[in-house]
Amino acid sequence: MTRSPTRRLLALALASALSAPAWAQFSATPQTSPVPQSADAFTVTDIRIDGLQRISAGTVFTYLPIERGDTIDQARSAAAIRALYKTGFFEDVSLGRQDGILVVTVVERPAINKLTFTGNKDIKTEDLMKGLKDIGLAEGETFDRMDLDGVTKELVRQYNNRGKYNVEVTPTVSKLDRNRVDVTVAIKEGKAAKIRHINLIGNELFPEEDIRESWESREHNWLSWYKRDDQYSREKLDGDFEKLDQWYLDRGYVDFSRDSAQVSISPDKRDMFVTAGITEGEQYKISDVKVSGDTVLPREQIDKMVYVKPGQIFSRRVLQATTDSITSVLGNIGYAFAQVNPVPDVNRENRTVGIDMQIVPGPRVNVRRIVFKGNTRTADEVLRRQMRQFEGAWYSQAAIDRSKIRLQQLGYFETVDIETPEVPGSSDQVDVVVNVKETTSGSFLFGVGYSQLSGITTSIQLTESNFLGNGNRVSVAAQRSSYQDRYDFSFMNPYFSDNGMALGYNLWWREFDYSDFNVAQYSSKSGAAQAIVSLPITEYDSVSGLLGIDSNEILVDRVFGSTPQEIIDYVDAVGHSTFHAWRAQIGFARDTRNNAIFPSSGTSQRIVLEATLPGSTVEYYKIEYDFSKFWPISQSLILNTRLDLGYGDSYGDDFTRTLPGGRVVTATGLPFFENFYAGGVSSQGRVRGYTDNTLGPRARSFFGTGFPQPIGGSVKTVGSLELYFPKLFDSNAARISAFLDFGNVYRDVDSFDASELRASTGIALLWRSPMGPISISYAFPLRDKPADPITGFPADETERLQFTFSGGL
Repeated sequence: MTRSPTRRLLALALASALSAPAWAQFSATPQTSPVPQSADAFTVTDIRIDGLQRISAGTVFTYLPIERGDTIDQARSAAAIRALYKTGFFEDVSLGRQDGILVVTVVERPAINKLTFTGNKDIKTEDLMKGLKDIGLAEGETFDRMDLDGVTKELVRQYNNRGKYNVEVTPTVSKLDRNRVDVTVAIKEGKAAKIRHINLIGNELFPEEDIRESWESREHNWLSWYKRDDQYSREKLDGDFEKLDQWYLDRGYVDFSRDSAQVSISPDKRDMFVTAGITEGEQYKISDVKVSGDTVLPREQIDKMVYVKPGQIFSRRVLQATTDSITSVLGNIGYAFAQVNPVPDVNRENRTVGIDMQIVPGPRVNVRRIVFKGNTRTADEVLRRQMRQFEGAWYSQAAIDRSKIRLQQLGYFETVDIETPEVPGSSDQVDVVVNVKETTSGSFLFGVGYSQLSGITTSIQLTESNFLGNGNRVSVAAQRSSYQDRYDFSFMNPYFSDNGMALGYNLWWREFDYSDFNVAQYSSKSGAAQAIVSLPITEYDSVSGLLGIDSNEILVDRVFGSTPQEIIDYVDAVGHSTFHAWRAQIGFARDTRNNAIFPSSGTSQRIVLEATLPGSTVEYYKIEYDFSKFWPISQSLILNTRLDLGYGDSYGDDFTRTLPGGRVVTATGLPFFENFYAGGVSSQGRVRGYTDNTLGPRARSFFGTGFPQPIGGSVKTVGSLELYFPKLFDSNAARISAFLDFGNVYRDVDSFDASELRASTGIALLWRSPMGPISISYAFPLRDKPADPITGFPADETERLQFTFSGGL
């Protein structure tokens, strides 16, 4: 039978239509055939990978679920393609056949050569990089457009949560050679929306301003430029709503509820309006309190830590304080996972709540091992001797917290973090892992400094606070300025003995010419050798001692005219004399500050008695007391109260000298070259706003223009109130403060007069710059006195802008 041409054409067209999709898929490999249907399955004799650039064939074989000798059909080929796509390495995968060889053709995804963020200020780049690395979007990783789109949406969400609704995030992908791309994410943060109004609906018992007193979210106010409390943040507002719940529960309103919360935004996305509806309910009291469970400690001791008492108004804060107190005590004796579950029994008819404090101590935990990480330079021993938590001892949270503070006070580390992971397979053991980030502990300084008092100062100094990583301090220094040449060497071993005794020594030589330094006019040449010892007596207290020998050659011209006769006699007596002294010093110090550099809480106080021993050329003593306490008012404010007192006098025989011509002069009291001085920015006698060292007794000279020369005094009274703003700069190296300084020095105790205290107020900036510390203050003297036309006593020398700088290369 002969077929018609029309039927033959239809058959060819149908065959072509059925085979076209298969051939289209494998058009890139014309020498291969598509993987057959199950009816035409074949055995794989070999496997070839085509299209690889960066990824090795071995990596593909690891993920490919087909090996030589396997029989492959359409189902297995589909599974293989899915497996290779799942790796995330490829944009396209296809399978083909060349005789018995399985040909795998891939198109690799590009690698990320460089990842860059621009315009981000609110979120730090390092935080963004860390977050992206966790999801695989990092330099060197395979690029996936879907990951980038997800990151863009997440960034927009995070900025919206910070109140920035005008944020624009624009990713750009630039193709490079060798199948690489550069990814740039440009961010336009915009300005945060400001809270214009907050409204509570339903508060009938308490004023809204009292309820919102502790909230972080505030309506726009005159301090918002500093506190930024008017910037809307979803996380911050959620925290404030929790404070709202806490506020009512602390006052016994157990049935309090938030019925609604609405946040609306203005059309320009710049202003936010917050409204919350609440139901206050009734006030409840405590009906009874009982303690159940395994208390570990005697019941009487636990009862003393239960602050909730029958008859009290219910307070969640007091209840939380009770649970914290009990868990803290148990945690300090090894029960690291102790729990106290307060179970309430609410009687709504009587408006009472019964509390059952159920104690679950859990296993007593032992510290198996203490591990230090990040200390590449500092020896483990240096860190270990600061630890108050020991290996093999029961776990103590208080000991761990104290260990962290002691490590921070070393000054060797930028950050200190302590973790306590459980030992795998053991429910009663933990490891203590101390993670530190080391900072520079030594320096070689060759620099130039300047202060308004001493002018240009050149110095060279080699200091290492962590010498060879063993915690010893070594310092060699030379300094030269308009009034002094100074050479110093010091060494201190803070752990000379296992019990923490420190031992060190000082050697120095100094030549001073004070004629232009706002102190009594004289010059001196002095040298000393001293031994120092310090011994801790408690965790916070220590005693110290010093013993040394020194020689001091004083050269004085008789330049004091209209001044008390006893000062003239002293100057005449000591002029052109050399003083030899055995010097001793004993001190007591207590330091509970949480940080030695920029503390935010704690107290530091020190009392030191220094005296020349009997047999010295001049026998005298000095006693000084320094007190400083830091009060954390809030996260944005820290108050420092400081007091510095000093007193000195002679003892034993008076210093007597026969002058040329036969006149005999006698010197009594504290030698003028050991006097206290006040005024200026110096840490000793600091009263800013007054020229350095100019407060207190002064004298006129016989010669020249009668310059009023400060001569210091034997009594010092100096103090200050200083308010720090730690959040004003997003830096641990700078801080700004507002201060009120007061103080003066007096010739002796009988001369003390509180009405003569000087005072000043102003602002100050301290910046630990990479080139050295910079201190700048601008002060307004409050009690400066003008010249006295009757007595001729000159006016106070004031100086509003004062600064010091010490830098190096």
